[in-house]
Amino acid sequence: MAETHRISQLLNETLNSDGQIVRNATQQLDHLSVSSDFPFSLLSLINGDGNQGQKIAAATYLKNSIRRNVYGEVQPATFSKDFKDRLLESLLRVESSTLRALVEAFSFVVDAEFVKKNSWPELVPQVCYAIQNSDILSGNANSGLLTINALKVLQALLRPFQYFLNPKVAKEPVPPQLEQVATDILVPLLAIFHGFSEKALATKGSLSIDTENVLLLVCKCAYFSVRSYMPASIAPLLPSFCGDMCGILDSLSLEKSVAEGQQVRLKTGKRILLIFCALVTRHRTYSDKLMPDIMRCVLRIARCSINVTMLDSLSERIISLAFDVISHILETGPGWRLVSPHFSSLLDVAIFPALMMNKKDTLEWKEDADEYISKNLPSDLEEVSGWREDLYTARKSAMNLLGVISMSKGPRMVTNSHYSISSLKRKKDEKKKGKGQHCSVGELLVLPFLSKFPVPSDANSSDTFTLNNYYGVLMGYGALQDFLGEQNPEHIATLIRNRVLPLYKVSITHPYLLAAANWILGELSSCLPEDMNSDVYSALLKALMIPDCEDVSCYPVRTSAAGAMVKLLENEYLPPDWLPLLQAIVGRIGNEEEISILLQLLSSVVEAGEKEVAVHIPLVVSQLVDAIAKYMPSNLEPCSQAVIQGFAALAVMAKSWQDMVPEDGQDLVPEKDEQDYPNGKRASDQKIMAGAFSALLQQAWLVTKEIMDDDDTAQQSCIDDASTMLWFIIRSTTCNDSLIKLKVSELLSVWAKLIADWHGWEEFEDLAVFGCIKEVVNLQNNLYLPNFFIAKTPSPPAFSVPDKSLIEYITTFVCEAISQYPSAASRACACVHILLHLPSYSSDTEGVRRSLVVAFSQAAASRFNEIQCNPCPLWKPLLLAVSSCYLYYPDTVQTVLENVEKGGFMVWISALNSISSSSFTPSTSTEREIKLVVIALSKVVEHLLTMGSSTSGLLWECFSSLLAAFARLKEIQEENNEDEENEETENEEDEESDDEEDSDDDVHEETEEEFLQRYAEAAAALEDGALAEEGDIEDFDEEPELGSLEELDPQIILQSLLERYQQALLQKQSLSPELISSLLSFFPEYTRFFQ
Repeated sequence: MAETHRISQLLNETLNSDGQIVRNATQQLDHLSVSSDFPFSLLSLINGDGNQGQKIAAATYLKNSIRRNVYGEVQPATFSKDFKDRLLESLLRVESSTLRALVEAFSFVVDAEFVKKNSWPELVPQVCYAIQNSDILSGNANSGLLTINALKVLQALLRPFQYFLNPKVAKEPVPPQLEQVATDILVPLLAIFHGFSEKALATKGSLSIDTENVLLLVCKCAYFSVRSYMPASIAPLLPSFCGDMCGILDSLSLEKSVAEGQQVRLKTGKRILLIFCALVTRHRTYSDKLMPDIMRCVLRIARCSINVTMLDSLSERIISLAFDVISHILETGPGWRLVSPHFSSLLDVAIFPALMMNKKDTLEWKEDADEYISKNLPSDLEEVSGWREDLYTARKSAMNLLGVISMSKGPRMVTNSHYSISSLKRKKDEKKKGKGQHCSVGELLVLPFLSKFPVPSDANSSDTFTLNNYYGVLMGYGALQDFLGEQNPEHIATLIRNRVLPLYKVSITHPYLLAAANWILGELSSCLPEDMNSDVYSALLKALMIPDCEDVSCYPVRTSAAGAMVKLLENEYLPPDWLPLLQAIVGRIGNEEEISILLQLLSSVVEAGEKEVAVHIPLVVSQLVDAIAKYMPSNLEPCSQAVIQGFAALAVMAKSWQDMVPEDGQDLVPEKDEQDYPNGKRASDQKIMAGAFSALLQQAWLVTKEIMDDDDTAQQSCIDDASTMLWFIIRSTTCNDSLIKLKVSELLSVWAKLIADWHGWEEFEDLAVFGCIKEVVNLQNNLYLPNFFIAKTPSPPAFSVPDKSLIEYITTFVCEAISQYPSAASRACACVHILLHLPSYSSDTEGVRRSLVVAFSQAAASRFNEIQCNPCPLWKPLLLAVSSCYLYYPDTVQTVLENVEKGGFMVWISALNSISSSSFTPSTSTEREIKLVVIALSKVVEHLLTMGSSTSGLLWECFSSLLAAFARLKEIQEENNEDEENEETENEEDEESDDEEDSDDDVHEETEEEFLQRYAEAAAALEDGALAEEGDIEDFDEEPELGSLEELDPQIILQSLLERYQQALLQKQSLSPELISSLLSFFPEYTRFFQ
């Protein structure tokens, strides 16, 4: 009792406005939470007479505590029967204010005890009893068991089953827990639902709020039950249940926004439509017979789209779902026969009214242009995170339905192959020209319907009705992109030329139509014939530069033009002159509202234009740096999106410009342009860009350094792109004067500290930091960096806090990277070789290399210890990293390996033998990799010879691997000397034959069974750790930099080993004849060793 009282006081303190009091109370609660009585005390407070704030705090703390116990890093906790009973009892009686938090806590226990372990046999009977005897369903208001609470418990019980539980099974059976819940609880509940629905239909208006909530909760529970699975006990009840749901849908009022009391009925209707979607898409066996009734209901709802301008978001979502249900029905065999008779009326009275412009569009354009763009003109340049239901509008669903209708096949008819979809699909169909073929509904109905609306011109530009209608026409064309993509390109060109481009020539600007036209041009850019691209580009460039009208902002017009321009460039259209586009972009960079979209467009332009744009990059960089500098935070505030995306655009330009300069630094642009870009100007432009990048990084890192020392969050936000700019600066640093002028040492000091404390690995797949590390090492080799090996002694009074050197900070980053995802670990291991094999180590700095060896071998061995059970591509970079360490300090590395794992040294040797084999995937295949393996195995063999007979088996395995690796090294060296032209010819022939094979394979379409089986296999491989992350396999082919080891000759090393240990190696154990033969074919002089 005393402990409960103390917990009560602490919970009250967590509600205090003083942050320190809250932290102290939370720490004390965490200390008390280890007690087995702690959760019971929280439940007592939740059920007690305390204030509501305390009860909510207790429920919230209980929820968080259970979540930590279930999903924490430690072994998941088990819950006693007493606690589970008390928790369920509390749920059934608790007030609504604490119900939500307590239901979440209960859901964690359900997931652990019922779904995964199926170790709560009392749960279903208890919930069944509670529902049957609850206040509303039993008619006893004094029962103490609340019906709403009981149904919320059932909802939490069923929620996990809305998804398949075992993705490794292609056709997963219904879980027994779901079958039990459906049989014991849901079947009786559907009978009660029938009675409630009849009562609802017999009553004008809404029932009591509690009764309406019962209908809603039952529908939610049914939805979770059938979204993925179909319980056997539910299937026979579907016809009756469907009839009840159709009746509720018929009772919905969608003429105008409804009162607050009727919102629950609308939510029930929305959930019913989601159930219909699940039945039609997942359970055709049962839904085919129900489709006529479903179709009748959703048709009535879809025809209410004409009222969408007067409806709230929930009502509009219902209309949106009705369109979705029709789309799903149309995609089935029986659905065609049900929907096709209604095509004309659907298009006229349901779909097109939803596409037309309305007052809500005008208001949203004015009040929240970004929201308008997200809903109506989506592009790849948007940054929409998470799932937002308000983006699923009636217009979007109507457009989707229109697209499905247009792709449907109509009756057989004689048609010119010029307009036949089927004739464009396969060449063999050309034999059928003139014969009866299926013509699509898009040709027969949709395009003729849209064509009857006139294009706005100077003559009718003031007619609002005409403008609103044509907005719907443009949205309709946008919905037909899949259909138009299968048409003859000339057909599309005619449509664009006659129905879209004239809008850009009207003397009076119509922003709403232009924005929609821009979007359509972007969506159809992949279908346009080449001769049409220039006209489209000119129209988009004009829209990109359009000024605001007097009373209407043209921001959506410019944004949609930018998005369409990106798609046009992605489809390989290259303007004859890039300068006007660059000027248009840079000219508006100062507009804060548009800077984000313009910077993304600028990045796309630079990537697409390559050499042609490179000439203009220096000027753009200078202007862009000046613009971004204005948005740089001068305090601890995080960087704005303008700064983050500005850094990203500058990084793209830095890489693109540098990519145009070959390693020998000769030709930046094609030879024909060499006169326009002489060497002197090239060097001058590189100097200008490096200076601009340096100035920006100085402002970001040095100017604000003093106030940033305690919080590097703002500085770290752009570390990837900043590393690219620093990489460019370093590559531009060719002498000590530029080193000083560009403040390279100062920038490197801040950068090294930032990467050492970097923890945002989930944000990037390919950190530019790794490339920058390589350039820092090259700079150290060419020039002297004062703080590279040994840190500068700090000035008083900071003697007690010595700084670290650059290489120490970089080492911290590399070791952390090795523990991350495979792509980062592989790149980090490549940095290990670069840092260890530096030629600039001296006797004074050899201690630094020793510390690096300890750190790198520890990190690589620890990561390898985690994955050694299953051979995978990551083995190779990790083991090669340890090999580089072993070459310098073998005894130290052996000690580290033994500390990581008992017998770790022998484990590493065996694994190194494995990756040296050509049968390992990916094997050591490059000349440098095999050279490193040969040198390392030579050192290992020599070490094992000194250890005696206890390692004889491993010794012969290593010696065999050494000889095999050496033989492969000679093979590769000979292959590298062969004529590359023959190789290229063979590759081209192989590619042509592959293309022919691929074209034949394209005919095969994956069946549902094949799809499910493929994903089940992928899920199993992912769980077993056998599936590398996408793109990671290529990362393991990065050839290690050997630096000072390049001078070593493996042949001399092996020959020396054989001469010194001939008797021990060649007389006690016979090697395979194949291996000896292979070795002697390269080195006949070794014959004497095998005689």
